Amino acid sequence: MSDNKEKEICGAEEEAVTNVRISDEVVATIAAIAAVEIEGVGGMCGTRTGDIIEKFGKKNSAKGVKVDIADGSVRIHMNLLVVYGYRIPDVCAEVQEAAKTAVEGMTGLHVSEITVLVQGITAAKEGDAGEEA
Repeated sequence: MSDNKEKEICGAEEEAVTNVRISDEVVATIAAIAAVEIEGVGGMCGTRTGDIIEKFGKKNSAKGVKVDIADGSVRIHMNLLVVYGYRIPDVCAEVQEAAKTAVEGMTGLHVSEITVLVQGITAAKEGDAGEEA
């Protein structure tokens, strides 16, 4: 009889319902970190409001990234700078792939769309030779 009670208890534990919610800001931060790790990305571009807030001391890890999550599907919009000398379409394609892989891998959410808007070109950092266009 003790075996039956143990099975019932285990069965009740297996049926427990859990909810995990991931904020838009967390997804945006994951995408931003993945983007700046790509060679040729000079940085993320925020909005004017975000830049003003950042001057008051609040660091924004998700700078330049907007996220919309609906029905387990994620749409990401990214604003970034590309380093002079890199081929823009190649950099953007790598950013899209890296952000998609990182967000899907860490959150389990499906990324349906990533839009990359190149806001400008920045000078190469020291030691960063860049690719020939």
